[in-house]
Amino acid sequence: MMIQFASRGDNEHKPRHFIRVSESAYLLTAENDTNTGMVITPNEVMVIDTKATPFMAEEINQYARTVSDKPIKYVVLTHYHAARALGAPAHHPQQIIASKGSWELLKERGEQDFKSEIERLPRLFTRADTIKGMVWPTLVFEKELTVWMDGVEVRICHVGKGHTKGDTIVWLPGEKVLFTGDLVEQGATPYCGDAYITEWPDTLKALLAFAPEKLVPGRGMPMTTPEDIKRLIGAQEEFVVALRDNVAQGIANGYALKRIFDDTYASLKPKYGHLSIFEHCQSFNVSRCYDELTGIRDPRIWTAERDLEMWNALRGS
Repeated sequence: MMIQFASRGDNEHKPRHFIRVSESAYLLTAENDTNTGMVITPNEVMVIDTKATPFMAEEINQYARTVSDKPIKYVVLTHYHAARALGAPAHHPQQIIASKGSWELLKERGEQDFKSEIERLPRLFTRADTIKGMVWPTLVFEKELTVWMDGVEVRICHVGKGHTKGDTIVWLPGEKVLFTGDLVEQGATPYCGDAYITEWPDTLKALLAFAPEKLVPGRGMPMTTPEDIKRLIGAQEEFVVALRDNVAQGIANGYALKRIFDDTYASLKPKYGHLSIFEHCQSFNVSRCYDELTGIRDPRIWTAERDLEMWNALRGS
């Protein structure tokens, strides 16, 4: 018997929480959903990751207006995934900012990713008819870009590969707040389908070098003490390493991908099965890890057709 594909069964509305993290930093979050960060200063607003459709992104605008009547000047994409990007036109920003790596991925596979994600995550694509096409960055940086918002320094950085090759963080040094995108998630299973699994642990160590006092993850609630931040980043690294080591052992044993998936799933489920989207992620995670460890350095493109083919091969009866 097959379990339901990806997150197609996740159709319930999730209560929203709009949280002030620091003087200028805010978070809009809901269980299982992608987080949206905001930097709001007296005269400017930045959105860090929007929603999957312009219709859904209007909700972000409504929350921002409870704090500021100023227009949204910047949208920052922490990575290229459609669920983080395609709502951007609803904000009418002056600039859409992304790393060079994310820009390259959008060009290479953005359309396929959108078609893949909408099949996996239909609830996150409410009113997909409001999507009028791909969203393209207007400002692309390679390693680091700094903007000043009413005297608040906002550093937008690519410190290494992990969740994708273009992962972007936003750092407020004056308030010691770090927005990590999906490099770090709280209460949710890391998605590794487009990851660089062998490089991810070093990128996580680079995040700790900022010595943040507050952290806004890609999913879940914010961390508000350095101790909790270290614990969360450590837990993220432990998951990635456990995934890598289990798949590596299966390859060393000469097992086929299906056997490696079954063994890795059984190994990780007792510790991580309670995390949201665990069932959704594991097939994609093991498939990508197997590819990387057998010499496919860059992730293969996920299409809606490849998603189902892989799912049926690994999760079917």
